[in-house]
Amino acid sequence: MIDVLRHRAYRHLFAAQVVALTGTGLTTVALGLLAYDMAGDEAGLVLGTALTIKMLAYVFLSPVAAAVTEAMDRRRVLVTLDLVRAAAALSLPFVTEIWQVYVLIFVLQAASAGFTPTFQAIIPTLLTDEEDYTKALSLSRLAYDLESLVSPALAAALLSVVTFDTLFVGTTLGFCGSALLVASVSLPRIVASKRRGIWDRTTRGLQLYLATPRLRGLLALNFAVAMPGAMVLVNTVLMVKSGLGGSDRMVALALGAFGGGSMLAAIALPRLLTRLSDRWVMLAGGVAMAVTGLALALWVRLFDLSFPPLLLAWFVSGIGFATALTPSGRLLRRSAGPEDLPALFAAQFALSHACWLLAYPLAGWLATVTTPEFTLAVLALFGLAGCLSAARLWPHADPRHKRS
Repeated sequence: MIDVLRHRAYRHLFAAQVVALTGTGLTTVALGLLAYDMAGDEAGLVLGTALTIKMLAYVFLSPVAAAVTEAMDRRRVLVTLDLVRAAAALSLPFVTEIWQVYVLIFVLQAASAGFTPTFQAIIPTLLTDEEDYTKALSLSRLAYDLESLVSPALAAALLSVVTFDTLFVGTTLGFCGSALLVASVSLPRIVASKRRGIWDRTTRGLQLYLATPRLRGLLALNFAVAMPGAMVLVNTVLMVKSGLGGSDRMVALALGAFGGGSMLAAIALPRLLTRLSDRWVMLAGGVAMAVTGLALALWVRLFDLSFPPLLLAWFVSGIGFATALTPSGRLLRRSAGPEDLPALFAAQFALSHACWLLAYPLAGWLATVTTPEFTLAVLALFGLAGCLSAARLWPHADPRHKRS
């Protein structure tokens, strides 16, 4: 898989992704501590509002950013957005009011809403060979999973010698490092489409996305993965600490099992996708998540919640998560020409996060008013319904290299 790093431009962009993700992971830890420092027992409300702002920025601003930057030099756009993110992160230690936190989080996430789809759309123009691009997608998935494991450990190590405010400096350095790495390479210029209207440019990606059967199937699959995925990300702490009386270490192990399964799938996918169709592999991943959730719900109903089945279920769910989502970029590249790729990636970014925007509060609300097994079962059934919809929307005979 790592032989794709022989491409100099991609190697620098991948390194930029890694250092930016590390910085983002430090912010996740530091923001929680900042919220507690400012709001005390209401820290959860502050964090919940900040995460909602993040998701709203992703959903509504990424198509607008793609339209506004369509005719601009991609390298300059990425460097500028990295510097905006760095400035916002560096400002966070100096806030004195909670509303200031919200404003800076909005600025940071608005910049990310423009950066991430633009960055993702550049990679398939650099790696024109599908096998190389598949390896790049798997490496990207590994980077996200490693960040979720490494950043908390790095933050813990830093907090033993510095205050939490210093973690924001680490975030700033990560974004500055990303900007330097992006600036160090020449990127292919994407010819802007001839459409002039800002509304048409803003909605172009969504129009293409919803007009393409395989991508309508991908949207259903995004929904299918978000529902049981939200159970893992939102309610693992509740299940381990309240349901099992477990420790913080057990919470970390449970989330680590999910990340470990995702990493294993990412490593296996490049070879698997040479033998099996994207449709079969991705649907299998979504079904695996849903069935695993139902199986764990049944286990808890019959035998009560225990830690080993939870670890196994989260590990299998991690495999399904990466299997269902990692090949998404391959579908997007097959569905549009180079000039429309930024808009299409922005549409995927916005629509996939819209699914999580639905899933997160539903998972949290169900867990507060019902039992863990009922919450698991409901979210898993939603996931299964999403998989069935994806199977109907995504044609069996799906051409590989043209819009369908």
